[in-house]
Amino acid sequence: MKDALTLHRALLEREAVHEIVRLPIGIAHADELPKALGLPADRCLVTRVFACDDPGPDDARPGRRFLTGVIVRAGDRPPAEAVRRAMGARRIGPARADLVNAVTEYAAGLVCPLLLPESMPLLIDQRLVDGPPGPGVVYTPTGEPSTALGIRRPDLAALCQAKPVDLDAAAGVPAPAARRGGPNTPGRRHPVG
Repeated sequence: MKDALTLHRALLEREAVHEIVRLPIGIAHADELPKALGLPADRCLVTRVFACDDPGPDDARPGRRFLTGVIVRAGDRPPAEAVRRAMGARRIGPARADLVNAVTEYAAGLVCPLLLPESMPLLIDQRLVDGPPGPGVVYTPTGEPSTALGIRRPDLAALCQAKPVDLDAAAGVPAPAARRGGPNTPGRRHPVG
């Protein structure tokens, strides 16, 4: 499994300025970074991993299956529809923890956006790329519960080579139609009997 030492060595090879921070408390998920570091959520990043199906040769069969990562602020959940559209996938959903562990070699929930396999496309929330000007430092997990990686936002974006995507793009997409006769049917209800 990849850990803080693996990241540190790789970043030293690339001469990237960074810091490995020992957390005062252990974390089980990257969403806990703001509390552990005493920082606002927009300074702490999470890599959400999704399982995708490419469109198949016809609608009856799915195509190739693959994982994709999406870098967002701690606590944020990217809309699945925006991720599906950005990846051109037929179907998408959160990846199982055992699959995340096997493919990324990071502990699920503590995935760092660096050193991911080339077969795993990576997206980043456009708001993080457009963030405040300057070399603001952001923190990501390292794959282990007791450390975090501190790195300047522009350096992280350059090193992970994630594709910026507007995750608010799905906001204008209409929700699927409700089932007929379901509990959300508008209008007055009449008791039976």
